[in-house]
Amino acid sequence: MPQIKTTFGFHSTAEEMVNGIDLSDTRVIVTGGSSGIGIETARTLALTGAEVTLAVRNIEAGNIVAANIKETTSNPKVTVAHLDLADLASVREFVGSWRGPLHILINNAGIMALPELVRTREGYEMQFATNFLGHFALTVGLHRFLATANGARVVSLSSSANMIAPVIFDDLHFNFLPPL
Repeated sequence: MPQIKTTFGFHSTAEEMVNGIDLSDTRVIVTGGSSGIGIETARTLALTGAEVTLAVRNIEAGNIVAANIKETTSNPKVTVAHLDLADLASVREFVGSWRGPLHILINNAGIMALPELVRTREGYEMQFATNFLGHFALTVGLHRFLATANGARVVSLSSSANMIAPVIFDDLHFNFLPPL
């Protein structure tokens, strides 16, 4: 595979990278779009003219972010939809409400280092459910809309901490604590 050469580097901004790119006919979902890099991802995509949906747990926070993105990018095509990745019923509801093609799905939302063991309604450990199972269910559920877009992209972000915290496939419900 040939090396990709670019003028971008460590100090390049997201705005510089999308300068001149037109995604006005592109529909995007950004999970976790109301905080952290989800905000900047959504803002940058809005700058390209894309229709951006912020899929968030906290609608109030999402509405504040969406209003700011609309104002700072002059793109009115930024919406907010409820999605709790730790609740598979919420994932099904989100998928059930989606209409039309989906060109880009950015699985960005995540939680980390909860101070104590918390489980979802289904009994899964909260971090694993949110960061992995919820995004998997979302991506599979949206597959037909991604396929309709002809050439859609799915981007899944993850923490490098996953390299030191293996998934114990024999115990996805985290019923035992591994020895220290």
